[in-house]
Amino acid sequence: MSQVEIICKNTGIRKEYPKGTTLAQIAADQNVVLSHDILGAKCNNSLRELSYEVYKPQMVEFIDINDPIGYGMYLRSMVFILFKAVRDLWHECTLKVEHTLPLGSYCEIMGHSGPLTLDMVVQLRHRMQEIIDSKIPFVRSVLPTDEAIEIFKKNRLSEKVLLFQTRKELYTTVYTLDDVANYFYGYLVPDTGYIKHFHIDRYFDNGIIAMRPDIQELTGNDSHALIKTLIKDTAQGGSKLFKTFQEQKEWLSIMGVPYVGTLNKTIMEEGAGRIIKISEALQEKKIANIADKVAQKPDCRIVLISGPSSSGKTSFCKRLSIQLQVLGYQTAEISLDDYFVDRENSPRDENGDYDFECLEAIDCAFFNQQLDQMLQAKKDTEIKLPTYDFKDGKRKFLGKKVRVTPKTILIIEGIHGLNPGLTSIDPKFTFKIFVSALTHISIDTQNPVSSTDNRLIRRIVRDNNFRANTALDTLNRWASVRRGENKNIFPYQENADVMFNSALLFELGVLKKHAEPLLREIPESSEHYGEAHRLLKFLSYFVSIDEKEIPPTSILREFLGGSSFMY
Repeated sequence: MSQVEIICKNTGIRKEYPKGTTLAQIAADQNVVLSHDILGAKCNNSLRELSYEVYKPQMVEFIDINDPIGYGMYLRSMVFILFKAVRDLWHECTLKVEHTLPLGSYCEIMGHSGPLTLDMVVQLRHRMQEIIDSKIPFVRSVLPTDEAIEIFKKNRLSEKVLLFQTRKELYTTVYTLDDVANYFYGYLVPDTGYIKHFHIDRYFDNGIIAMRPDIQELTGNDSHALIKTLIKDTAQGGSKLFKTFQEQKEWLSIMGVPYVGTLNKTIMEEGAGRIIKISEALQEKKIANIADKVAQKPDCRIVLISGPSSSGKTSFCKRLSIQLQVLGYQTAEISLDDYFVDRENSPRDENGDYDFECLEAIDCAFFNQQLDQMLQAKKDTEIKLPTYDFKDGKRKFLGKKVRVTPKTILIIEGIHGLNPGLTSIDPKFTFKIFVSALTHISIDTQNPVSSTDNRLIRRIVRDNNFRANTALDTLNRWASVRRGENKNIFPYQENADVMFNSALLFELGVLKKHAEPLLREIPESSEHYGEAHRLLKFLSYFVSIDEKEIPPTSILREFLGGSSFMY
């Protein structure tokens, strides 16, 4: 039998194996030991399951739950177990994964009338544990799409039927777990016994929150006191985020496009014009409503805006400025980036590198001094504003000025806008807004669209259009960007007076034709090759949409180009 060479990055061993050897056999032969169970492997930078058979030379790196890709495998597998438990207990019901929250995935049980009882949740926990203890394998099959569609029909997964009728791929992957079948956007772990940590609980009256395993590891299998506390805190403090998601869910239902398949069908039958017009009109109305709320706060002089990367903050600021001017206010837009300390005074992170994303990188004292000047203006007053020279790492005064009156509202945008340490100004003078692309449309009932993926694709397109960066450049920086968001932005999102959802229903169909060629340029030798492949698969679910009907004031123009705003 012919041999194939395998280089294992975990052990440093270079060894030949018979063609057809599985990754599981290679891991066992080389005695690969990780912090947790081996869940899969990166083969030539592409994710593979442990059942994958090797037939050509491979650079192999085994992964566990500590790797973000392994973590995704774990969560998808946990959802499939929850899906089966729902079907086992209530045969006519189906699990719907709505979206993610800080603690885990928010789910609902479709087909169940009335509130979800504590007893039902206890039954679900018990049934999930039985399935896990049975160590049932997740069986992956690649079938002609027509055959896969028939399986989805038999399993009452109508939204998957429509998805693959509109996707038009020749073959489709189907997973089976004992007597139920499903489709998942991504790979699963070998069997149910790998899911050693899980917890579910009620969230509000009709929902379930499936906890992330790191929370469960902190509490242990027999103690859920911390989890109860976290759910209570999230239900109270996190209600703005939850409400924003639920509002979008209701709107998508009214539009008749809760899933990618229904969106594709609508676009294929009638074009995208109506959806584009309604989506843009809805955002404009929401921005106008926010302007009304600012005006209803009698002493408000400062609007502080924050949000993660590629959330459309800059376009939002400009559109809010217009709506406030409609109400009779003068406005001035200010970027916190111009208040960076000089580079030699910038704080450093644990690696000794400059940390430009921490609050200490902002000259808060000078920023607050200028805010005081603006607030105290009793008549038309001119104030010199700084401009930060990123090339020289210096704050300079290059002639930029702002004229303020008692009728001027300052619109201030930056990642620290909601951080209570930013300003010492009396809260009665401020109004805080959190902006993010909170995508709610789902691929299907068990595969919600990731808001993070939505923002990443926006950024890939924007960076290429306006910053001369390749998709590889963007992906190289993305992990650092995400760490900064988790540290400096998301912990303060509930400080907002309002949340604005900048996601547009049609945008991924538009961004698709811009992002796909950029992602295809990433070579197999890159560590991001697998991520590029995943994003290409994700975009393949969407029918392409022409951008000609997108107005020049659209938030999406910030990424595509063609905006009537100056950036």
